[in-house]
Amino acid sequence: MGEWLIERGIGEARAALIEDGAIVEARIELDGLTPAGTILAARLINVGPAGRNAVARDDHGTEFLLPKGPDGVTEGAALNIEVLREAIPGGEPWKRPLARATASPPSPAPPLSAREIAFPSPGANELSEAGWDDLIEQARTGIVEFAGGKLRISPTPAMTLIDVDGLLPPAELAVAGAAQAARTIRQLDIGGSIGIDLPTVAGKAPRQAAAVAIDEQLPQPFERTAVNGFGFVQIVRPRTRPSLLEIWSDRAGAEARALLRRAALSGSGKRCLVAHPQVISVLELNPAWIDALARQLGGAVSLRADPTVPISAGHAEPA
Repeated sequence: MGEWLIERGIGEARAALIEDGAIVEARIELDGLTPAGTILAARLINVGPAGRNAVARDDHGTEFLLPKGPDGVTEGAALNIEVLREAIPGGEPWKRPLARATASPPSPAPPLSAREIAFPSPGANELSEAGWDDLIEQARTGIVEFAGGKLRISPTPAMTLIDVDGLLPPAELAVAGAAQAARTIRQLDIGGSIGIDLPTVAGKAPRQAAAVAIDEQLPQPFERTAVNGFGFVQIVRPRTRPSLLEIWSDRAGAEARALLRRAALSGSGKRCLVAHPQVISVLELNPAWIDALARQLGGAVSLRADPTVPISAGHAEPA
């Protein structure tokens, strides 16, 4: 049995399920997002066409889409809603938070059953030791390497696409790639519709073996198609929050929070954060983050923008 660990950082909380010293499942909870499972008081501002795709607004001004609409609730009326899917980064309207009407009273989302670890810790960092930094690099780049092959992951508005490529014989690569794709889907918290493009192989046996590899590596609940003759298989998983890939679609924001984590683990005392101007701009817009980091470090924190620093290479210097 694995153990969930949660690390409460600045601007986000990071959680990972650890088995045999490695991360098998991970998620990031962004500050300011209403978690799935939360029940809120809201007001119906649009009943939607034919009673579907209604819109409700909570007391903080956040709008939620109610795909099925609340029966018997008139426009302008108060109601309680349960959040089904958190806000997803991106500009598509369908990515707004989803909810449903409920008769239950307002309540917070059920907490993740996890052991909270000290952060920053005077000793070794348990998430880093389990491979957190490598996992974040995969989310950042969309590239996952495995023995004999590589995954290239591309989030799109319709689905997340995973391309499998490598030097192994096609039948062997199809099975190994399917297994790695399934592990990565779980590790990067990818939900919704997912397409995996495996090598084209002759005969049903290799395609069936690839399908079995997915079933063995990806826990339920999910649905999938068979692997077709072109090597394509589609998977549909529950989607209640953004994947790590979607969180990284807000590149500057994600890099700013990652820099704060690195700085917090850099020791103690005054620090100057040196980063790409886009990252520094995010930090300047969130002075509470800088104050929190200063308290963690026990010293003042200053910022310096440097356009020659790659967006992923921000660092903390003694000041």
